[in-house]
Amino acid sequence: MNLPNRLTIIRLFCVPVFMVFTYTDNVYTRVLALLIFIGAGVTDLYDGYLARKYNMVTSLGMFLDPLADKMIVTAAFISFVELPEVNVPAWMVVLIVGREFFMTGLRSLAASKGQDIPADHMGKFKTTVQNTTIITIMVILIINSSLTHFWQISRAQFHLHIGWRFVAVRILDWTPYWMMFLATLFTLISGISYFRKNLPLLKSAA
Repeated sequence: MNLPNRLTIIRLFCVPVFMVFTYTDNVYTRVLALLIFIGAGVTDLYDGYLARKYNMVTSLGMFLDPLADKMIVTAAFISFVELPEVNVPAWMVVLIVGREFFMTGLRSLAASKGQDIPADHMGKFKTTVQNTTIITIMVILIINSSLTHFWQISRAQFHLHIGWRFVAVRILDWTPYWMMFLATLFTLISGISYFRKNLPLLKSAA
């Protein structure tokens, strides 16, 4: 097994570790979860670069690489739904994951007909928005844990105050929701764009 594929498999094994660290209400584990997510993104770029530069592209790598990307992003969004301290509705995650299932099926259909569906500009922008959303929410989780463990300040105590504390808690409460809303919106726009572009392919398979 070549180096790019080994890096991809490491990313896959990091997914459950990332979820456990995210669930744990501890500053250090959540910092590690954020580092794992960022490291997975850097590794994704690096193994793709190695595979192309040294002609190490394999069928296994073509299968595992997008799987690893989708797994860690999906794991992050599902984890956020389970955490009451961030305002992430389940319906948003369902739409995001549903779009990914749709694209997987569409690319499989295209492959069965000897075609390829490359990522377009909207798809790449969608990925950027999703990753930015995940990183932002992870930072908020770290802030929440820091308030509790370093300053012994609970979120409930913040709600009792006015002024800057009131503004701060509103930002911590609603930033995850609106970031997720944007991620969901651009994910749906991207999915609709792919659907329209590949409508002839879908009709040919009907």
